[in-house]
Order: sequence, then C-alpha cells, then structure tokens
Amino acid sequence: MAQEDVFKKIVSHCKEYGFVFPSSDIYDGLAAVYDYGQNGVELKNNIKEYWWKSMVLLHENIVGIDSAIFMHPTIWKASGHVDAFNDPLIDNRDSKKRYRADNLIEDQIAKYDEKIDKEVAKARKRFGDAFDESQFRQTNARVMEYQQKRDALHERYTRAMQGPDLAELKQIIIDEEIVDPISGTKNWTDVRQFNLMFSTEMGASADGAMKVYLRPETAQGIFVNYLNVQKTGRMKVPFGIAQIGKAFRNEIVARQFIFRMREFEQMEMQFFVKPGTELDWFANWKQTRMKWHQTLGFGAENYRFHDHEKLAHYANAATDIEFRMPFGFKEVEGIHSRTNFDLSQHEKYCGKQIKYFDPQTNESYTPYVIETSIGVDRMFLSVMCHSYEEEKLDNGETRTVLHLPAALAPVKLAVLPLVKKDGLPEKAREIIDALKFHFNCQYDEKDTIGKRYRRQDAIGTPYCVTVDYDSLKDNTVTLRHRDTMAQERVNIADLNGIIEDKVSIASLLKQLQ
Repeated sequence: MAQEDVFKKIVSHCKEYGFVFPSSDIYDGLAAVYDYGQNGVELKNNIKEYWWKSMVLLHENIVGIDSAIFMHPTIWKASGHVDAFNDPLIDNRDSKKRYRADNLIEDQIAKYDEKIDKEVAKARKRFGDAFDESQFRQTNARVMEYQQKRDALHERYTRAMQGPDLAELKQIIIDEEIVDPISGTKNWTDVRQFNLMFSTEMGASADGAMKVYLRPETAQGIFVNYLNVQKTGRMKVPFGIAQIGKAFRNEIVARQFIFRMREFEQMEMQFFVKPGTELDWFANWKQTRMKWHQTLGFGAENYRFHDHEKLAHYANAATDIEFRMPFGFKEVEGIHSRTNFDLSQHEKYCGKQIKYFDPQTNESYTPYVIETSIGVDRMFLSVMCHSYEEEKLDNGETRTVLHLPAALAPVKLAVLPLVKKDGLPEKAREIIDALKFHFNCQYDEKDTIGKRYRRQDAIGTPYCVTVDYDSLKDNTVTLRHRDTMAQERVNIADLNGIIEDKVSIASLLKQLQ
C-alpha cells in the first residue's frame, strides 16, 4: 500500500476511534485546527507526562514553569518576531492555492534524494551481498548526475534564504520547473513575506487598547522569567527551565493533518550554561534527547539528526531530530545552541540587569542557552504513524491494531465480562474498582468478545481481561496481550503486579537512567 494511502487511513482512524477530530466539525471545521478526543487527550497527556518527568524528575537542576500566553508586546520586539518572523509565500494563479516557497524547494531537493535512494535500492537488489554502496554512489553515472543537481540546488537555495532573496526563490522554482500539485501548472506569482503572529487588542476601550500577540513560541516566557526562577530556586548554572504550553502561528500553508497547525502545543526546555561550555552541552543534549525518543522502541533506523547548515542569527549550532513519517523524514524536535542572544536582547529592551552572578568565580555574565523544543502534536502523530498496523491473521482475517508503547496507551486494561448476566458484570466491576487507582481501565460488555478485542486493539489497549464463569469460582481471569494475542489464566489478585510496572511512565524513565 502506498504511504500516502496509509497516512489517509491513520487520519481516518484518529477520527473514528476518538483520537483527533476536526475542530468545529458540525460547522464544517476550521482549517488547520483540531480537537483531541477522549482517547487522543489521554495519549497526549501521557506523552507530556513522559517528557515532563524525564526533565524535572531525572535532572535535579531542571525545574518547570507555566508562563502566560499573553505577554508584553515589547518582548516580541526584543526577540525579533515582530520584524523577522516571516514565511516566504507564493501563489499559483490557476489553482488559487498558496504555498511556502521554501517548502516547495525543499520538496524538490527531497525528490532528488528519493531518486538516488531508488537507484541504490535497485543496485542492492541486483548485486546482493556483494553490493558496495559507497562505491556505487561515487561511480554510477545516474546517481552522480542526480547528486550534482541536488547539491547545486541545495547550495543555491541556501544562499537565497540568507536574505532572504525573494526574487531568487521564485527563480529557483521556475528553473526547477516546480509545478503546483493541484493544477499541474507553473503559473506562479512573486514570492512575498508574511508575518506569522496572531495579534489582538488588550484594554477597556478602543482608544486605550494595546496591541498584543498570541505567543508564537513558549521559549520567551522562560527567558523573561529566568532570573525569577534562578533567584527563588537558588539555582546554579548550569540549570534548566522546562515548560509545556500552547503557541499560535498563522500558518498560511498548514498541511499534513496535525503536523502543521495554527494552534499547537510545545514542550520546551531552556538550559542555561556558562559561555564557552555551550557546544559541549549541545552535544550532550543531542544524545539525551535522541535516547528519549528511541526508548519508545520505534527503532533507531526511524530517527536521524539533521544538522542545520543555515543557522538562525542567534545560534551557533542547531540540529533537528527527524522521524520517518509516511510522508518522509520530518522534524519532531529541534535542539539549538542559542548563545546569549535572547537574554541580551531582553536586557537591552527592558533596561534592567538580568545577568547571572557566579559565586564561585565572583563574576557576572549573561548565560548561554541550549534549547530543546519538541512539538506535542508532531510527537503524537509520530507515535500514531509508527503504531498503526493492519495485520493479516493466520485465519485470513485482518485486524487493525495500534502497537502503542504500553506506558503511553490511553487505556491500559479493558475488563470484559463474557456475558451480561449471572454476576459476571458485577465481578468485572469489582476488578475495575480495585485497579482504577493504579491505571486507566475501561469496562466493555457490548458485542461478542471477539469484537470487543478488536475494538481495544484499535485504540491500542495493551491488556484485556475476560471474566467468565470460572472467575466466580476460583477468582481467575483470562489475560490477553494486545501485540501477540496470547492468552493466559491469572489470579485476579495478581493483575496489578503483572500490569502496573509495564504500563507506568516509570517503566520508560528507568530505561533513561
């Protein structure tokens, strides 16, 4: 099945099983805005809990805050968002659709990469164990041609984005003969800049209202509070501040479901370090964050670092952790060495001293910052994409199953009475009443036991127990495992001990130590 079709099925599955709904659905929706349903919010909260505890429980020198969405408008002037938070946009006159020029060009670069990978894959299949990939890439005429075109385009694109040179971006699109995916034409407008911040007014009257912005990132709330946290928490450099919160960007080209939205949630940690040590800490946090992702068990081959060649003006190092989505490797987390740009800018604009005094060296300095920033929604999507499977069974049937990490699953245990009579529902309720304080349980008595298993498979429930007539006699139940569908008979009294450690966030955190 084509990856595009797989992604469509995942999107459909999210709505059908209560994970993600189009926002304002009964009013035909609101573009690029989504609501999380009953199962989606549980999965999302578990992802956030895993991240939060990995930061503040496992690191004595990291604490959390929750800053306001509305902040003083000068903050966004200091950060550069008012003047420079823009996307280069281009329209196709025939389809009337708007695109980010940089995304069109990056997709073209990716097409060259795909052509090269296809040639390599065909050669590997042809030569088998004797295949030397490195030699093939350096000697095959077609691969070398694609690589040359790819490198030339990448170099030209990188130069154009420095300004950015909007005329050159359009010229690249024309020269590469990039077509609109909808109309199939090359009838493009000029490229222009568009500021991504939402604005509103704060005040009791129109005359006295002050223009404020919905924050486009959560990081600035950490920077303006860094000294408050440092002093009240008696924090010593190096130390970090973590935050989970909503951010808002007026994305004109929002696409790929919840991958790019106008209202989204970020998990960010800003780590304050002594100048001169930042690149060591940057390397440290790269490995720490990659381990956090790979602990979920999705396979190291599905992750990669993408180091930035073009750095933001405030950074001296930057990389993305990319995950293999059905639509290619895409960024789920950014790690940046932001130097002391943000704190210096806020000190300049607020006119107050916000330097850190180091009691050991008896000096004051502006700390450098290492940032780790992960999108909750993108993380959610990566989990769903990897977990979704349409599995062919030995009897010829197909089951749809979400192989969610047990600690992230919305429901940990489903308790199913075999029939809705003879005391079996009551016994099932007793089990839930005993276990609901430890993890999320669900009771289900509708339909045949087979259909109920399938329903739980589809929402990713790792364990089901079936209560039958023998349960009334000997206090045992049938425990079913989602991934293998294996069943075993266990004592009701042993259920908590069997299940709790495997479904707790602590089971993931222990692997990070």
